[in-house]
Amino acid sequence: MENIELKELKQKLLVLLKKEAFKKGNFILSSGKTSSYYLDGRVITLTPEGAYLVASIILNLIKEKDVQAIGGPTLGADPIVGAIGALSHINKIPIKTFIVRKAVKEHGMHRQIEGPALKKGCRVIIVDDVATTGKSIVEAKEALDKIGVIAEEAIVIVDRGEGAALNLGKVGLRLNSIYRIEELNT
Repeated sequence: MENIELKELKQKLLVLLKKEAFKKGNFILSSGKTSSYYLDGRVITLTPEGAYLVASIILNLIKEKDVQAIGGPTLGADPIVGAIGALSHINKIPIKTFIVRKAVKEHGMHRQIEGPALKKGCRVIIVDDVATTGKSIVEAKEALDKIGVIAEEAIVIVDRGEGAALNLGKVGLRLNSIYRIEELNT
């Protein structure tokens, strides 16, 4: 059962998403699919209120979980993990954050995963703004698997309901969404 504070945070975020991030029209998604609507999570996560709401909700969702870090695929996860890192520090429950690049960086340290070093065997949660097919989340998990980091759950702001849960399940990830698209498309 959700606590009252979490319910209020989610209601405020839903209003913000419907007002600012949900657009109707004809769009081509990163998955290549066409859609009659577009949901731009970064319009929300790159605002002070949206960043705070998303970080607060996710921290609430993970507070009882045994995880050492939280992160996800660039670009959707970038503002989310920044907000989570800052808010976790303010609340004196610091959690490490990381970003997964699409490919290994060709210069410098040649990393695909940026942030504090993740130790083999540590448990993490992957986050992203929107999940359609889940491709970028699957790719992030594959990068984590290569270094022996355990990811069993992904949290997104919105699940578009177009196969992400099934595709993530195939690689051992549970999909947890703050909202399903039906909640926005009303």
